[in-house]
Amino acid sequence: MASSQNMDPAAAAASSSAALKGSESGGSAARSSVSKRLQQELMTLMMSGDQGISAFPESDNLFKWVGTINGAQGTVYEGLRYRLSLEFPAGYPYQAPRVKFVTSCFHPNVDEQGFICLDILKDKWSALYDVRSILLSIQSLLGEPNNESPLNTTAAELWNNQEAFKAHLHSTFQK
Repeated sequence: MASSQNMDPAAAAASSSAALKGSESGGSAARSSVSKRLQQELMTLMMSGDQGISAFPESDNLFKWVGTINGAQGTVYEGLRYRLSLEFPAGYPYQAPRVKFVTSCFHPNVDEQGFICLDILKDKWSALYDVRSILLSIQSLLGEPNNESPLNTTAAELWNNQEAFKAHLHSTFQK
């Protein structure tokens, strides 16, 4: 029963009946509901007043956003600002968005292409998450990496020596 928590029965029924009829209307209706959800999330994010995170649609495409995260105070990332790309699938919010760093990020849980190893973006995704919770989670991850499953082993090994990590981080950071 656990796998059904991310499945919207109405959306599943609509997409399967649309597929049976071969009509496009089911797809555009689903896309419309995703658009409404994303517009709502944009308003929530703008009204939240959270410090150090923001995201907006890229041009007029509501399914592609550009996000920014400031490194949290008291971490080696303090004072650094990162750009991210967020791409939302047609099945959002029942499918996780594809989120990656655009700004190069030296971190144990970020690979050289900018992909992030974060459980809520993979197997722990839930439709209850939104753009705001994703950005806050990534901001938190910056200061508290999961060294148990590093994507960047060099960063993971250096993490225990915060002075050396910070020196390397700041010497390689590109604004």
